Amino acid sequence: MAQATNVADEQLIERAVRDYIESQHQADPVRMERGIDTKLAKRTYWRAADGSEFVMSTDFDAMLKVAKNYNRDGTKFPEHPRIDIKILDVDQRVATVKLSADEWIDYMHLYKTDHSEWKIVNVLWQYYDTTRQGSK
Repeated sequence: MAQATNVADEQLIERAVRDYIESQHQADPVRMERGIDTKLAKRTYWRAADGSEFVMSTDFDAMLKVAKNYNRDGTKFPEHPRIDIKILDVDQRVATVKLSADEWIDYMHLYKTDHSEWKIVNVLWQYYDTTRQGSK
């Protein structure tokens, strides 16, 4: 693991990643908005019902809706969800992070804004069970 510019940067990087995942656990779009950039591009490969494969994309607005609605009833995650954050590399104002959650992994790119906030701008994810990467 590369060392972050300083401990404060590491903490802010981790906070952005926690905002992303915990906002989904707690149905909190305000935290999601704090952690992600408005130009967020979240992608995964997906298999259509006809068997063809494509890249599925999710943007900033969709992630705010996910944070608000996905776990509104509190049944989508275990009581104590898995959150394992590994900062893989930091170089001045860019970082790469791996988030391991209950059923999936996210590889993330973050950047440090002019206001010293770390924002997630790219996410590439997959389920651990890659057979779930498809339409039913």
